[in-house]
Amino acid sequence: MDDTIPRLCDLVLAHRPRPDGATAIANLHFAVFDQTTVPTLRVCDPMICVVLQGMKEVTIGAEILRFAPGACFLSTMSLPATSAVLRADKRRPYLAISMGLNQDRLATLLASDATPPPPTDARAFGIGQAPGALLGALLNLVALLDQPQDIAALAPGREHEVLYRLLQSDQGPLLRQAAQSDGTTARLAEAIERIRGNLGKPLRVEELAGIAGMSVPSFHRHFKALTSSSPRQYEKTLRLQAARRLLVGGNDVTRTAVRVGYDSLAHFSRDYAWLFGLPPSRDAARLRRDPGVSAPQFI
Repeated sequence: MDDTIPRLCDLVLAHRPRPDGATAIANLHFAVFDQTTVPTLRVCDPMICVVLQGMKEVTIGAEILRFAPGACFLSTMSLPATSAVLRADKRRPYLAISMGLNQDRLATLLASDATPPPPTDARAFGIGQAPGALLGALLNLVALLDQPQDIAALAPGREHEVLYRLLQSDQGPLLRQAAQSDGTTARLAEAIERIRGNLGKPLRVEELAGIAGMSVPSFHRHFKALTSSSPRQYEKTLRLQAARRLLVGGNDVTRTAVRVGYDSLAHFSRDYAWLFGLPPSRDAARLRRDPGVSAPQFI
């Protein structure tokens, strides 16, 4: 029986990360939870995540995904996601590994990739079972934590190997689609970056559609297919997530509402409570008492 996942579990437990999940390898994060968690909204940046032990449920837009041991999740753009650990205890904690997608390394790899891109637009996320070759590449990368003096020299090459194995897996078409500079995914990514850069100023859908070079109906259709969310809901979720960070950092509710583009405090409080389950002040107080709930890791 393959012992790669048990060996990865041992390494994760031997090198427990900081509260933010960071490890000594810049692009590598671990998640270790010894109890179940309440559903928490975070923004999932482009990355690969492999679950090693336990179970987590993640909701992206209208889709609910279950991550069991061996599951490999891939996100190719920033996506709001609500996640909760469903199975974990002190004896068998929830364990997962994530690696951010380095776009420069991915572009270098794809430059020598002869596989044609997929004919249709893929989604911005996908889940499947991690193949043995990908798990082995992750093990090679994580094992560098036992030889910290080798990280600077060897980590880039081993990260390259992980991306190569990912391209060879069932997730390869998703990566290739995301890398097409003239495809629908790339044009939608430009609109999404405009949203992220203007969270204090709500944007008109017509403007976003123009950035993507689409009609409004086409933009709505492609955006929903890619992210499982409407453009307006995506924008609102990012704005409220930004508000949450400001509130936890000590900003008052009224000033925060204005900073994320709300003219009405009542409207802001209503939207906030609908998304996070508590009014702004009470939610911020809860997060300050329990920082683990708002830890910036997605996995």
